[in-house]
Amino acid sequence: MTAKLFEAALGIADPWTVASVEFDEKVKTLTVRIDFKTGTRFSLSGHEGSHPVHDTVTKTYRHLNFFQHECHLQVRTPRVKLPNGSVRLVEPDFAGRLNGFTLLFEALILMLARQMPFAAVSRIVGESPHRVLAVCQKYVEMACGLADYPEVTALAIDETSRARGHSYVTLAADADARRVLFVTEGRDAKTIGRLAQYLGEHGCPAQNITSASIDMSPAFIAGVTQHLPNARITFDKFHVIGHASTALDQMRRIEQRTDKSLKGMRWTLLKDTARLKPQAAADLDALIAKMTVKRTARAWAYKEQLREILQRKQIHVVRAMLKRWCNCVMRSKVEPMKEVARMIRTHMEGIVAWAQTRQTNGFLEAINGLFQAAKRRARGFTRIDTIRTVIFLIAGRLDFHAINPHAGQPT
Repeated sequence: MTAKLFEAALGIADPWTVASVEFDEKVKTLTVRIDFKTGTRFSLSGHEGSHPVHDTVTKTYRHLNFFQHECHLQVRTPRVKLPNGSVRLVEPDFAGRLNGFTLLFEALILMLARQMPFAAVSRIVGESPHRVLAVCQKYVEMACGLADYPEVTALAIDETSRARGHSYVTLAADADARRVLFVTEGRDAKTIGRLAQYLGEHGCPAQNITSASIDMSPAFIAGVTQHLPNARITFDKFHVIGHASTALDQMRRIEQRTDKSLKGMRWTLLKDTARLKPQAAADLDALIAKMTVKRTARAWAYKEQLREILQRKQIHVVRAMLKRWCNCVMRSKVEPMKEVARMIRTHMEGIVAWAQTRQTNGFLEAINGLFQAAKRRARGFTRIDTIRTVIFLIAGRLDFHAINPHAGQPT
């Protein structure tokens, strides 16, 4: 009766049977011994037919806890003899992808690892952080190998810091499905070449990419131009506004040296006016009223004008208005904003493309925030393989169900 109960609970099916169940009260461990029926012949992947058992070896798999107690499956595992005389081990259908775990146990690790650091997962499941990470890396590697992207036509590409200093990782995502497709070390033109090669190996030739949203990095521009020849480059509107906001703050800092009334107004100037508190809105109105004598006020007006221009959808109108905006800024005395005008003139077509594509890297910025939060909780990641695994767990939406029927499907 006990054997039948455990067979049903563990999902053990013919020809496997539960031979015995033992509970060690001292170490609080449950051991379930599993055997197979005498005379059973086993099939082996890649070899036709079923084959007789040559001998057996005992293998132990860590399974889900039985209540609060560790549960281990001790399996009498057959080795079969093939017609060519070679002997091969038969893996039970409940065995996991990493040696020593069941599929259900690995599915639990994957579920937890998407929500917390590997060290926290290891404390919950009672395995070392190294083993937990190994499971996640194995599944990410296998899922990426099975991934196919023939429908991808639009990419969003951005970088995130992996450590202090100038150490970066480049992320490429499907701009439509909003899922990470590719992670690699560095942020130069070669990273785009590696991206193009990876996509080609997964059913998406470089010629299929018709749109790419990037920042104004010369390396990314050169890489997309060279390796994604049909991709129309779009410079994210929010990157452009970000440059204008930086120039505004620089102007405030310069003018603040001689005008102490500007001190403490940084966030008032940079925030959306609709989100300002009444006192901050009043301070802003007072500053704008002095636009003829305050260069910071004029810089704020230029930033807001730029925001309004980029909200329009007529590409020729946007181009004409940007040219006029640049001319006005270049004739002004707001020196920091002139750098923004020069940048816009240099990258005019990519910025204007926003009016049509409306393609943004905003979701990648959100993914970057999630990764940085995970990195802080884990107190940093040193290896690129670990970084890649974490990013794919967070935002890859990989189909682990195809590898492990107990793992969740992508949403």
